[in-house]
Amino acid sequence: MAGKFYSSRQNLRLSIVLPTFNERSNAAPIAKALLALRKTLRLEILFVDDDSADGTADEVRRLAHQYPEIRLIRRVGRAGLSSAIKEGILAATGDFVAVMDCDGQHEPEAVVRALDLLLESGVDLVVGSRFHKQASILGLCGSRQRGSSLANRLASRTLPVYRQLSDYMSGFFVLRLDTVLNDVRAVDVNGFKFLYELLAVSQGRLTTLEIPLNFKPRQSGDSKLDFAIVWDFGVSVLHTLAFRLIPRRMISFALVGASGVLVQLSISYLLRALAFFPFAQSVFPAALVAATSNYLINNALTFRFQRQRGLALAKGLARFLLVASLPVLANVGIATTFYARINPNPFWAQLAGIIVVFIWNYAASSRFVWNSP
Repeated sequence: MAGKFYSSRQNLRLSIVLPTFNERSNAAPIAKALLALRKTLRLEILFVDDDSADGTADEVRRLAHQYPEIRLIRRVGRAGLSSAIKEGILAATGDFVAVMDCDGQHEPEAVVRALDLLLESGVDLVVGSRFHKQASILGLCGSRQRGSSLANRLASRTLPVYRQLSDYMSGFFVLRLDTVLNDVRAVDVNGFKFLYELLAVSQGRLTTLEIPLNFKPRQSGDSKLDFAIVWDFGVSVLHTLAFRLIPRRMISFALVGASGVLVQLSISYLLRALAFFPFAQSVFPAALVAATSNYLINNALTFRFQRQRGLALAKGLARFLLVASLPVLANVGIATTFYARINPNPFWAQLAGIIVVFIWNYAASSRFVWNSP
């Protein structure tokens, strides 16, 4: 029985997708470790590189000259972990696809264990879990473990149909391409984690199992986790809770706008309390400061893959303020009218003006400031 299974596995083609950004020193070790699997598998190894500045693509090209199993997808003008994974899966030519990190934290041997389980069980997807009861998690410090555990608890509540899983944030999984391809195509590439987004868009259609991971410390280089990724997770959760009816980017824009509300209300209050501005005269400068704050935060988070820098940042701010100028005037006019004729409460008056102009700001600035539909 074992011999028959082993020979059937040798007739399959497995594509392994490795998203990379500044992983030059890790490329050769992971490639050579994966190439050892050629004894039992027909392999295709795809490095999907986001135009790394450290020469990652050059190193992969060198490896590809030595090993025909290795392919390079170099992305220019496109960036992000989820979009790299999606592009790699769509470019794969294998019957099955494994996705894993390039930093050495995922063991190549886990690819075989996950594929064997997928073949034996007939499921669509096998996840490598850092939080399985039998997993080892030496590669995460205490704070990262606590953060990942919290994220997984939140994810579990938004994806109850997949509650049997223990690691929705995993970067390691193996899938059956023919049954999962349509869901892969539907994944929002601005999402926090590709696996979470894939499970969310599948709406329970996928059959899943998981294996424990021996999650090792990173071999070299730096973790890509930052505040922007944490922000993306919050947006992903809200996107799922809204039944994916509201665009992710609009949710992010709205959250930034909420911070702008606090900025505007605070500045207006300070101008009235400390500088004795009348209400009508306090609204315009407060709205201008809030608009500038919204631009800078949206540039860093909502549109970070189209992020403006240097001179372009200043030009982008000018365009944003120009696009927002009519809404700012409308904001002031509506707030002042609301205050004078409906409710002389500064909070509700300004909130009325802010709500009225939100959709215009989102649509116009997306198109004319960050050139994003």
